[in-house]
Amino acid sequence: MPRTNYRGFLVSAKPEFMANIILVGAQWGDEGKGKVIDVLTEKADVVVRSQGGNNAGHTVHVGGTKYVLHLVPSGVLRENKICVIGNGVVIDPVGLVKELDGLLAFGVKLEGHFFISETAHVVLPYHRSLDEQRENLKGEHKIGTTKRGIGPAYGDKAARTGIRVLDLVKPERFAVLLEQRIREQNEVLKAFGAQPLSFVQVLAEYQAAGARLQPFVTNTVTLLHDALKRKASLLFEGAQGTFLDIDHGTYPFVTSSNTTSGGACTGSGVPPNRIDKVVGVVKAYTTRVGEGPLPTENAEIADLLHGMGREFGATTGRPRRCGWFDAVATRHAAMVNGIDELTVTNLDGLDTLDTIKVAVAYEVDGKRYDYVPSDIQVLSRCQPVYEEFPGWKTETSQVSEWKGLPAKARSYLKAIAKLTGAKLTIVSVGPGREQTIFL
Repeated sequence: MPRTNYRGFLVSAKPEFMANIILVGAQWGDEGKGKVIDVLTEKADVVVRSQGGNNAGHTVHVGGTKYVLHLVPSGVLRENKICVIGNGVVIDPVGLVKELDGLLAFGVKLEGHFFISETAHVVLPYHRSLDEQRENLKGEHKIGTTKRGIGPAYGDKAARTGIRVLDLVKPERFAVLLEQRIREQNEVLKAFGAQPLSFVQVLAEYQAAGARLQPFVTNTVTLLHDALKRKASLLFEGAQGTFLDIDHGTYPFVTSSNTTSGGACTGSGVPPNRIDKVVGVVKAYTTRVGEGPLPTENAEIADLLHGMGREFGATTGRPRRCGWFDAVATRHAAMVNGIDELTVTNLDGLDTLDTIKVAVAYEVDGKRYDYVPSDIQVLSRCQPVYEEFPGWKTETSQVSEWKGLPAKARSYLKAIAKLTGAKLTIVSVGPGREQTIFL
């Protein structure tokens, strides 16, 4: 039976209390957070996305159906969950409408369960054009963005020239603001040699999207605090990963938002003292999409994983770069995020290996690092110091209990948790909800 409702929204009964949790990626993104979030939402009432844009993607498998979500929190795939896009997110309205239409086609219920912050910023076509032109200008020094306009949208936010959702859903105000911004940005695009945008065309497309989204728009800060007053449990859904954080990542090869745990608070309006714990998600190996250093990158493991049909980006479809588990990076991520508990995904990807390596330190110019250097030129020259672990050579994808895992797999998991400095609580051995082992 549903529990007491708040603000008129029904909250499903749950088997036991779940604290307010921030879930973060502790590597370079793509750690399998979408699947973990989907599993954790069974016991959560509200799922909050607090940063990033549709440059991120979560792939969730439910009942044989594959869902790829870009802006909508993964909790939308469970009944009676409240899903919130917070103020820290930048939203492509046209892309979001397309995503919502896809969910509606699958029979997913949105009305009364999905909400958009009125103060989230809007990604517009000139943001995408600028993103592409800047990447092209960099040539071989490109960052490797998705060219979805996320960086320029956050740039406008910081410059205080952005357009917010509350502007988008007011047609007359939006028209005035858009005309000013397109006139200015067309001059910039012309300087790049790019095609200027049609104000009339963009206005029509975005006003239509704004009308579709208007019923979901609200003050999500008060919504979330009303939920907290009624003892609802909140799950903050991180996008991307720690080393793509604009402040703490491998700058400049980063995204444009704070992907670490602190970003969940600023991007939602929920203060730090209402957070009970931080859960970090890592793969049993390491991957990243785009440019920038990846100290443990290894062609052999990349070929293995790609050959298995794994490690292609949910948003771009690009093959991910792959390497051995990097305990230096994840230990650093645990420090920055305050990670209390660790979830390890994709363990089954290592099932066929004879020997598995783990980077326990870096070395460069005779100096040893047990943390990630801030200087990108230093990091790019770091050589990993490895420890080796014996492989288990046994399929793990059908294992449902900790004791059912091969002894060598358990030893490996214990070792990377110890090296990371966080308590191991969940192991994932496949994309399905049922392929989850709780410790």
